[in-house]
This record gives sequence, structure tokens and C-alpha cells, in this order.
Amino acid sequence: MKIQERTGAGAGRSAGPAQPSVGDRLPTAPRERKPALAALAVLLILLGALGATTLVLQAGKRIEVIKITQEIPAGSSVDGSNVTSVMVADDSSIHYVRWSQLESLKKLKALSTIPAGAVAVGEMFGSGSKLPAGKSTVGLALKEGQYPSGIEVGDTVAAYRVSGSSGGSSSSGSSSSAGTDSLITGDARVSAVPDDKSSGDLVSSTSYAITLTVDSDKAADLADAASGGEVALVLVPGTGN
Repeated sequence: MKIQERTGAGAGRSAGPAQPSVGDRLPTAPRERKPALAALAVLLILLGALGATTLVLQAGKRIEVIKITQEIPAGSSVDGSNVTSVMVADDSSIHYVRWSQLESLKKLKALSTIPAGAVAVGEMFGSGSKLPAGKSTVGLALKEGQYPSGIEVGDTVAAYRVSGSSGGSSSSGSSSSAGTDSLITGDARVSAVPDDKSSGDLVSSTSYAITLTVDSDKAADLADAASGGEVALVLVPGTGN
């Protein structure tokens, strides 16, 4: 009897806990939002982009400066024919001479020979000429026939004392002179010539002002010959620009 009663008492109970239906889902905890972190991420992205832009702009900042196009001997100056303008990256550690300073630069002298292709910097120029030791400059007023046609700054010429000269320069570029007496110097360097024959560097309607850099021991003889109109210049082969 007891067994049957126990059996009957448990007949109304379920065999196990109730199971949820197939379509029901367990509830999930709401996702926690962090707006501060999102704002910080956006700020970092913006700062990185701004920094990159600043570096690009600084690297791309360029200035217009002076570039030497023809060799400038020591003691000579720049002019409109031996310089041009170029753009370079700005660098405060390099004392570039800006193109806007060209007129001021024309008043200065090259402290040493400046090769063609060099970008002008302030250290190349000064208010006075600093010729190499043992060198002097001599100014000549020459007529046609006493100098090579097409003579340019940087050329090396030989200077002769002549007893007389005939007009007209030779087609080969050397002076045509008669009565050549003696060689004064064989390695004079042309330091300055007029920009053109209509410039103020012409001494007269028939004279051409040329400046030579020579050994100091030759300067007196060259000046003496020039004062009497007894100088003829010959271009040394292989030295022209």
C-alpha cells in the first residue's frame, strides 16, 4: 500500500524542470557605451593628420635665390649676365642670397673665385676685394684689334707689349697686331668686361674697358704698356668659357 501511495503522490509531478520554448531567447546585458574614448580616438586622428600636413608644408617651403651662371673671379661682382634665379628649400642654417637682394649684391666683391653653377651665399662676398696672395688687378682701355673678339670674364689671356697695332680683331679671336715686342704675362685672368658695347664701361666711343688679374710683379709693366696704348691681348687656347 505504501508503495502505491508514493507512486500515486508523484503522478502529478513533472519529470523535470520546465524547458523554454524553442522561439524564446535569454535576455542579454545592454552594451556599455564609452563616448569619451570615442572622442579621444577622433582627436588623435585629427592631431596626426595635422602634424603630417605641417611637415609636408615645411618641407615644401621654397625661396627664390641667386645662382651663379658664369665663373666670377676673386674681386669681381655679379651682374645681370652672370646670375639667374632658382628655387630652393628654405634652410635657416644656410645664408642664401635671395633674388630680391640682387641689387645690393652687385655692390659687393667675390672674396674668392666662385664657379659657375654655385648657389650664392653670404659668405662668398664682401665689401672689399681679397685677391689671392701675389695677385693684382689692372684696368685696361683697349681699342678694337687690341683684344680678342668675344672675350669674357674668366678667360685666360696673354698680354703683349707692342710698338703698334692695327684696327680690327682677327677672325680667330686673337688680336691682330704688328710689331710685337715682348710678352708681359702669359696667364692673365679676365676679371671684368662691359656687359655690352653700349654700357658705361666704355672709356670712349672706341675704347673697351677690361680688367685683368695678373701676378703682382707683372702689374707695373702691364699698366705702363696700357698707358701708352701698347698692349695687345691674345686668348690662350682652351681657356675660354
